Amino acid sequence: MISASRAGLTAVAIAFATILASCAEPPPPKPAEPPAPAVSLAPSIVEQASAYRYYMDKAAAVSPAFVDGQMVAEGLKVAASYEPKQFLKGAIAYGAIVALQDPTFVAGVKQYSGTAAQRQQIAYEIMKDPAYVVGLPGAASGAGVVIAALGEDGNKFYQAGKAVKQAAYDVQKQSWSKSDVVGRDARLSQAKLLGSTPAVGDITQTTRLQQAISGAQPLGVTGASVTPPFTPVVIRSLAVAALAVLGQASEPNVATLNAIMVEPNVASCANMAKLNLYQCLAVSKPHYEDVFCLGQHAMMDTARCVIKASGQPEPFEPRFVPTVRENASYKPTPAKKPAAKKPAKKG
Repeated sequence: MISASRAGLTAVAIAFATILASCAEPPPPKPAEPPAPAVSLAPSIVEQASAYRYYMDKAAAVSPAFVDGQMVAEGLKVAASYEPKQFLKGAIAYGAIVALQDPTFVAGVKQYSGTAAQRQQIAYEIMKDPAYVVGLPGAASGAGVVIAALGEDGNKFYQAGKAVKQAAYDVQKQSWSKSDVVGRDARLSQAKLLGSTPAVGDITQTTRLQQAISGAQPLGVTGASVTPPFTPVVIRSLAVAALAVLGQASEPNVATLNAIMVEPNVASCANMAKLNLYQCLAVSKPHYEDVFCLGQHAMMDTARCVIKASGQPEPFEPRFVPTVRENASYKPTPAKKPAAKKPAKKG
């Protein structure tokens, strides 16, 4: 009897609980994961890329058709206008924007951008070690585009410098080229000042690069996929680009991005190019010698650094060795045998 009563009470309790449960509000749904951020790069980083692009375009356009000393001075002013550390950071920043033009690389990084936690974790690994980016899907494709773009920049600049260097010999047919440069000390001081002053990018170029990042106006760069190893500059370009895809390359992250864009080997190369230029200008007197300093050190030496940064083979300039040609009409005269010594007379 008691058991039946308890069973009845239990059934009533269960029914009552069911009614209460049906009246209660359902638990709120889990908040939807925010969408992945748009690809973006801090304006100050884009500005560095713009400064690099502006310098390379202007310096590679220096003409070897010199007609007076003023034209030589203007060429020197253009080619000497970069600060080595900023120049290298600009090359890496530009390389990052180039990598963002590669859909395979961007899609590969986006595989890890599903959740905020996932994006933060991958970004942390890249910030800790930029080489981490090499293991991400699409890295080989992105690296190929960066290598092609920087390599093309360097080789174009190198050939322009080579033409200017040749002009140092050709221009000696013009009398003005043999006159001493006026204000040699001031000219050297100006070159040093230009070499220590950070450059500013062109507004039009900056806008173009910003549009390239957003996809509104692609740069049109291409490159074949390549396999590692990559140079540190290429790796750091990919690292900055990956952070841009992950939403971790905005202005609050600039200090970290600038730290990533430091590469001592290529920076040392650019510093050496500057030192060679200053030493050359210090001893140069006539205008044609300034033309040589411009072509060899301001242009070709700097271009080698960019080519080295890309990982492409550096140009080889063989030394001039005269070729001795035989002349059929010339018959060498046989060497005469030394005359025999007469025996000494006996006394």
